Amino acid sequence: MLNEESRLDLPPIPADQAGLPVAAWSEPLVIDTYEPLDPDRFPQFLDRRVYQGSSGRVFPLPFHERIAQDKQPHPWQAVHLENRWVRVVVLPELGGRIHVGYDKTTDHDFFYRNNVIKPALVGLAGPWISGGVEFNWPQHHRPATYLPTDVSIEREADGSVTVWCSDHDPFARMKGMHGIRLRPDSSAIEARVRLYNRSERTETFLWWANVAAAVNDDYQSFFPTDVHHVADHAKRAVATFPAVDATYYGVDYPARVDADHPDADRLDWYRNIPVPTSYMVTDTEDAFFGGYDHGREAGFVHWADRTISPGKKQWTWGNAPFGHTWDAMLTDTDGPYVELMAGVYTDNQPDFSYLEPGETKSFSQYWYPISGIGPAMQATRDAAIRVDVSAVATLRIGVSSSVVADDAVLRIEDRSGSVLDELAAALAPGEPVIVDWTVPADVAPSDVRVAVCAGERELVRFSRRPIPEGPVDTPAAAIAPPAPASVATVEELVLIGGYLEQYRHATRSPEPYWEEALRRDPGDVRAHIALGNRRYAAADYAGAVEHLQSAVDRLTAWAPNPSDGEAHYRLGLALLRSGRRDDGRRALGKATWNAAQAAPAHLALARSIAGEDPSAALEHVEAVLRHDREHLQARDIAVVVLRRLGRTGEAETLLAETLRLDPLDQWARHLAGRPVSDDATTLLDVALEYRSVDGFTESQQLLALAEARAGRQALGQVNVRPLVAVHVADLALQAGRLDDAHRAVVYAAATDHTNALPSRLDDVDALRRVVAFDAGVPVLWSMLGSWLYDRGRVEEAGDSWLRGLAAGATGLDAAVLHRNLGVAAVNVHGDLAAAREHYAAARRALPDDARLLYEADELAARTGTSAEERLRVLDEQADLVAERDDLTLSRVNLLLELGRPEDAAIVLSGRAFQPWEGGEGRVLAAWDRAALARSRAALAAGDAVAAADAVQTALHPPASLGEARHPLATTADLHLALGDALSELGRSASAEEAWRTAADAHGDFSDMATAPFTERSVWSVAALDRLGRRPAARQRLDELAAFIDELAAAPTDIDYFATSLPTMLLFHTDPAEQRDSLVARLRALHAELSASRTLHVADAVLD
Repeated sequence: MLNEESRLDLPPIPADQAGLPVAAWSEPLVIDTYEPLDPDRFPQFLDRRVYQGSSGRVFPLPFHERIAQDKQPHPWQAVHLENRWVRVVVLPELGGRIHVGYDKTTDHDFFYRNNVIKPALVGLAGPWISGGVEFNWPQHHRPATYLPTDVSIEREADGSVTVWCSDHDPFARMKGMHGIRLRPDSSAIEARVRLYNRSERTETFLWWANVAAAVNDDYQSFFPTDVHHVADHAKRAVATFPAVDATYYGVDYPARVDADHPDADRLDWYRNIPVPTSYMVTDTEDAFFGGYDHGREAGFVHWADRTISPGKKQWTWGNAPFGHTWDAMLTDTDGPYVELMAGVYTDNQPDFSYLEPGETKSFSQYWYPISGIGPAMQATRDAAIRVDVSAVATLRIGVSSSVVADDAVLRIEDRSGSVLDELAAALAPGEPVIVDWTVPADVAPSDVRVAVCAGERELVRFSRRPIPEGPVDTPAAAIAPPAPASVATVEELVLIGGYLEQYRHATRSPEPYWEEALRRDPGDVRAHIALGNRRYAAADYAGAVEHLQSAVDRLTAWAPNPSDGEAHYRLGLALLRSGRRDDGRRALGKATWNAAQAAPAHLALARSIAGEDPSAALEHVEAVLRHDREHLQARDIAVVVLRRLGRTGEAETLLAETLRLDPLDQWARHLAGRPVSDDATTLLDVALEYRSVDGFTESQQLLALAEARAGRQALGQVNVRPLVAVHVADLALQAGRLDDAHRAVVYAAATDHTNALPSRLDDVDALRRVVAFDAGVPVLWSMLGSWLYDRGRVEEAGDSWLRGLAAGATGLDAAVLHRNLGVAAVNVHGDLAAAREHYAAARRALPDDARLLYEADELAARTGTSAEERLRVLDEQADLVAERDDLTLSRVNLLLELGRPEDAAIVLSGRAFQPWEGGEGRVLAAWDRAALARSRAALAAGDAVAAADAVQTALHPPASLGEARHPLATTADLHLALGDALSELGRSASAEEAWRTAADAHGDFSDMATAPFTERSVWSVAALDRLGRRPAARQRLDELAAFIDELAAAPTDIDYFATSLPTMLLFHTDPAEQRDSLVARLRALHAELSASRTLHVADAVLD
């Protein structure tokens, strides 16, 4: 059904819902879907991957690298909400996203409706879809965006309905829950959000609600009228807004303005932005923003409490072929969109805030459709208003409301607050009020204020802000922190390290900053706590205790009662994990003396004694609940110990309250005997909760349930079946049931190991105990080693993997172990010979795996294997090469290197490629190389027609490449070659036009960054020479020489503010080696151009 147009038709309201003020029902939607293919079978250690400006690590999630080419009908679980004015569809199986937001009054999808589910390789772990509203947390994009959530429908007495969606994030296992609420009396959609840190550690997070809006030349985004500047990711660049007065994202916006396009410098119009672009508000006093389609006269407003919701952002792929290609990758026929993102506890990406252990952050966001008034100038959750001077002394006032207000009044005031007029108005969703009002002669239109009131309630108020006199001060762009040795003070070292950890920086570790702080002051409390926390997170409990005890020693050197209990709290946790229970309890007891750590310390104490002394445990959880009544784990532990004490009535009352507070708290649901999650990873979490309070019977029940449901996990979820068996064995060992432990270990060895990876400290502790009991199970060593490697404990990881091999690993286990050792040999030890041996062994164990072949070929390239030999190996396994884009591209580049451009072009044109966001341009670059080589060969053979045709294929590449040329990418080499071919044909005017295009090409866009010169852009020199503009050619050569010298002398640090580094995914690269190689190639090109400025084809780009 590839060529059939897909259409998403919504079902009618069921009869039992038709009379309700808000209809709410669950009914699957059959949506044509391009399914992700199976993920890789190997753990991905992407420790230097940059994703959306922060770490792109995915462990323990599997990594997807291919989407099906054909769509098939797929029944997706859907929950429908509808009132008089709007209809909403939530898809719990896709991260709980809103898929449809439809304004019934205007027949308008105010959220982008995608009629297909068509993921592209944009997400953290691969698949990501456009449209609707995606709820991004705890980082961008939502790691579980293509995974299911638990779902529940809550009905309120007034007829309001909330659809709750909840899951545990794949990394820190925090609980994120959002409820999509629709009220009978409003067209506003409310997202009620509850973010709960289940872990015992402080965690970082961001929250961005990512709204997609369908766009065209008439679509305008609007932000508050006091927004004068916007910032790029990480605030690395700042631009004026809405009109840009300089270059932004490499685009000279002022230069785009002309008589036909007077507003081409404005970022608020989608039509003006040619390149992929983000911009985020730097500051505003207001709480709203949104988008408006002037052609449809309809749009939407977002509103949230400005105190906690400063984030307001637009993103677009760009209104140019590059962006349109991405639009086509994500939908069949629904066209382009922009994302209008709303951030809470964040104002930029990346910009992370903290969640303390056991902390809940609750908040709401609101969206509602508007119509007829244009972009709002002020808005609340109830109404939006716009006031324009429509003629001399005439104001046009437009109000669009989310609520019914038949008795509304437009109160018009002057700047002093005196009432000039009052106009009756009947407001309702979809029924905007538009009024033309004549301004009195003694009042300036700019001084008029308008308040929209309904009875005693003010719905919205507008007063025009004064126009700034002169330029508004530009907020400072962010700067990269200096190296540790260059930081002036110990305090700054500690703060910079904390910032790097908070923002999850991908390429710069915080630890050298803290280590430098300790070098200068060996007892610094803050640095010891930070490093102790890092050691604890890596399950290095002895190292954690050492640092944290040093912190406590300094803190208590002069007085026994420090002002902060963090060091004692963290020390207590580390001591408990080390088996020093009494010492741990003493440290935790001391931590309870300080309010900031009292709740988590009391909780840890309650867990540690719940089995032996439930009365004391109850006292501790009651202390937690005095600090925080919404602490879910404290409430659930209280239920457990109350039941143990025989106080069942109190337990049931508390449990009922908990489920009213959070109907998707899975521990509470199990305690209440209600159905629990289908997600095995969540059930494992609950099993471990029971174990933490010595609930061994219940833990075994949950483990059995998790094992049963692990077999039907969603594609892309972690396989916990072997891990569940490890926990079963560990429970048996604790109980002294050695035979049961042995049976569980045998099961762990026999069950499917694909994508079986641990994520919790409890997992690692259990693995350690079980391998001490039975060291002969390879998969246990494999899982343990993978976790250790991901946490930076690379030597211990290698030891674990070697022990897995010694235990007799075969098949997939052997392949994973050898491959992992191969990765470590390159990235840790720089031992390419050992890496080749491990990869050879991995391929012998699993010869049919395309990923292994790709990685082995990458390694072969590093070790200097000839192009002929590499191509021979790939050609012998053509079926595996065909499975992967990257392998196919490697083969294409080898064909080009060996002078076979025709064969390369055939391979490229015969495949539909799927690029990763941030990795675009590689396939197109190979296509260009093939075209230039073919053009050169044809020109040398005297066939100028074929030479010109070959270049034209590069200038107009096929859609199957999955890429279009970035608007800032150079075509100097292509147009030079085209001009040469046309010149040979005697078409001098056309040749000169092509050469002028090449000559006018300044700079290039490559590897996600602009550059003044690249190996392709330098051919503008030859084009200038062809045109007889020799002084200009010499000047550009001099500029090239200066650039090369500057590049050679520049530091080789990885770009601190990079949002994507596509070359840093598998094997680490040395930035200095890369820089030196580029410098050498550019010097060679400079010498060639200097020696002979009468060149007929851009030969060097083919090398």
